[in-house]
Amino acid sequence: MGGARLRPVSGASGERGWGRRFLRWAVRSAAGLLLLALFLVAVAWLAARASLPILDGAHPLPGLSAPAEVARDALGVPTVRGADRRDVTRALGYVHAQDRLFQMDLLRRRSAGELAALAGPTALPMDRAIRPYRLRAVARRALAALPADERALLDAYAAGVEAGRASLGARPPEYLLLRAAPAPWLPEDSVLVILTMFADLTGLGGTRDATAQALRGALPAPLADALLAPGGAWDAPLEGGPLGTPPLPGPEVLDLRSEHGAVTPPPAGDEPELRGSNGWAVDGLHSATGAALVASDMHLGLSVPNTWYRATLAWRDGELERKVTGVTLPGLPAVVAGSNGRVAWGFTNSYGDWQDLVVLEPVLGRPDSYRTPDGPAELARVFEPIEVKGGAPVQLEVLESRWGPVVDEDAQGRRRALAWTALRPGAVDLGLLAMERAGDLDEALAVANRSGMPPQNFVAGDASGRIGWTIAGHIPRRVGFDGALPSSWADGTRRWEGWLRPEAAPRVVDPDDGRLWTANSRVVAGRDLAVIGDGGYALGARARQIRDDLFSRERFDEGDFLAIQLDDRALFLARWRGLLLAALDGPALAADPRRAEVRRLVEGWGGRASVDSVGYRLVREWRLAVMARALEPLLARARVRGARTLAATDLQQAENLAWRLVTERPAHLLAPSEGSWPRLLLAALDGVLAALPEGGRHLAARTWGEANAAAIRHPLGKAVPLLGRLLDLPAYPQPGDANLPRVARPSHGASERFVVSPGREASAIFEMPGGQSGHPLSPYYRAGHRAWVKGEAAPFLPGPAAHHLTLVPAGG
Repeated sequence: MGGARLRPVSGASGERGWGRRFLRWAVRSAAGLLLLALFLVAVAWLAARASLPILDGAHPLPGLSAPAEVARDALGVPTVRGADRRDVTRALGYVHAQDRLFQMDLLRRRSAGELAALAGPTALPMDRAIRPYRLRAVARRALAALPADERALLDAYAAGVEAGRASLGARPPEYLLLRAAPAPWLPEDSVLVILTMFADLTGLGGTRDATAQALRGALPAPLADALLAPGGAWDAPLEGGPLGTPPLPGPEVLDLRSEHGAVTPPPAGDEPELRGSNGWAVDGLHSATGAALVASDMHLGLSVPNTWYRATLAWRDGELERKVTGVTLPGLPAVVAGSNGRVAWGFTNSYGDWQDLVVLEPVLGRPDSYRTPDGPAELARVFEPIEVKGGAPVQLEVLESRWGPVVDEDAQGRRRALAWTALRPGAVDLGLLAMERAGDLDEALAVANRSGMPPQNFVAGDASGRIGWTIAGHIPRRVGFDGALPSSWADGTRRWEGWLRPEAAPRVVDPDDGRLWTANSRVVAGRDLAVIGDGGYALGARARQIRDDLFSRERFDEGDFLAIQLDDRALFLARWRGLLLAALDGPALAADPRRAEVRRLVEGWGGRASVDSVGYRLVREWRLAVMARALEPLLARARVRGARTLAATDLQQAENLAWRLVTERPAHLLAPSEGSWPRLLLAALDGVLAALPEGGRHLAARTWGEANAAAIRHPLGKAVPLLGRLLDLPAYPQPGDANLPRVARPSHGASERFVVSPGREASAIFEMPGGQSGHPLSPYYRAGHRAWVKGEAAPFLPGPAAHHLTLVPAGG
């Protein structure tokens, strides 16, 4: 054996040969797959490139009466010129389709409840939520009722959209990824876009009425009043003064000490993402030019592309040349906010009461009947088919009453229907287009009051220096009730009786102090407040800070107004900072060494919602945690009554009651499991500290900028994360927050900022997130975004033309 030679096991050399052959085959296959992948990427890239819009040359647009010109500047902002308004409308539809077709498609599908037909089952819950309102049917009825001239404009716009879509060499890239094709654009789709804004700005389902009923049924009146008040000590209305918080009830009314069992502290939550805005103006005596100066800062959910599309529109109107500049909403032929050279205007969400829950009184033995002033009536039963891409259609049953669709049931099992302004005849039209012709403030206010649109705060100023505020859109005329709680309309004593006459709408015109401001909180008092109602006004801290900024000097220019838009001073949280420092006394510091660092960071917080401040973040998150713990025993009662998801942050005025609780410290309104109010304050801080050091990072590194990093994403970037690098805007830490003028949250904030003095647009300022184009391969996809990030004073008017497109009549 010692001299024996080892030989390979039988077949081993063959196996090694097979292994080498397999390796060569695998390498060749991998190379082939790589080449195939590169080929497919190249094909996809070429297809995507083919869908970029034509920017230069002469191209046909059927229906034009004369050639129309589209001049785009270095940011892709177009100036559209035509022989008349109808030609400009047709050309604007063409341009919108070139740059924002997919966005337009999503806007119409959202209110129509048709997203699942494009995106598949993941969108089905959204369709189910909105389809009961049957907004496509509402849009068709509204379209049929439009005046002939407005209908003609929507027809022209739809024809322009279709021509713009046909001009693209391929479907926009989103459709390639979804393996779908865009459906034709119909005139009714523009009405659906308006209805999408109704849903976004006024909400759905009458949830505030339902919450109010639950709170009033669960709590003593002073506590319910405090949580449901239209305002409080922070208010800075244009009419009247701040509202006080009702006195806290004594233990004879409510004593939590008699209750047993621990109250589980809920998650602190976050500030709600209000569909809000800031808007203000000063008159000519307080501007640098003698004309009014108007600021608009509309806060919406942020995504790519941006909500708004910038444009200047110009045409001949008899002997006059009309020219209007501002922001348009893709899907609509109007400049929504901007300046026509004589009047400048903007909007903020009004948060008036534009919905009522109507209790349907049942008829004994007739389960689908309900009582009306005219006797029993039958609920209409409608089946809405929801198309689902890749799946079978879903049949959704909708019950409709004469007052609106059935949306829920009350605690007694009675059905409730929603009366909503959006569903009423006349709620939607193109009346806002008349702002283009408004020659002065009086004409502008009249246009606002008679326009069919989501009811909004409207702030305007004219070239003569006058300023005014009113509610734009139609206001329901309530009879027999105030709309604060669900109620029965069965006997006819409670009802909506048409619309408030436009001339009766609340107004503030040419105030003595020469200043106007709105920021989603209560604006008026008395009779005017009763007319508008309360749909959940924002806390007044933001409005107060803007008001005080406006009274900090006597004269303003555009740069001064931009500075107010960017004001990130944390005035609202100053008293909470003081409360936290007082809680961190000697015994508290001795009990936990982490608290000494908290005190140091809070003492040096800087007083702003700045990206590098850890102290700001600590105070902010501690306040939310304290509020959640302090109010939980009260809100838990309301959840039992039906407000199942109610949290402190859902109630805009909860701050007022929470502050009284933590400063007055009534023992009878504290959950026994908390021990004492000082213990609650420190337990809330411990909860914040437990949540912050994730990943082992030191507390000093947990800045506000880390928590407030921008996350402005494309809809497909959210659905397919790998696409995010291409489609989403860069993430970066941003200053600002919800209760101060510079509203900035990761995916919510200023959808635009402009400051303009009518007639002096050349010195006006404009910023918006993202760029003009919705196409990720376009140079205009992100162009201009940096000015918004940095708060730079970019021009309001388009710059010199970088591209020139001539649209000619068919055959021209």
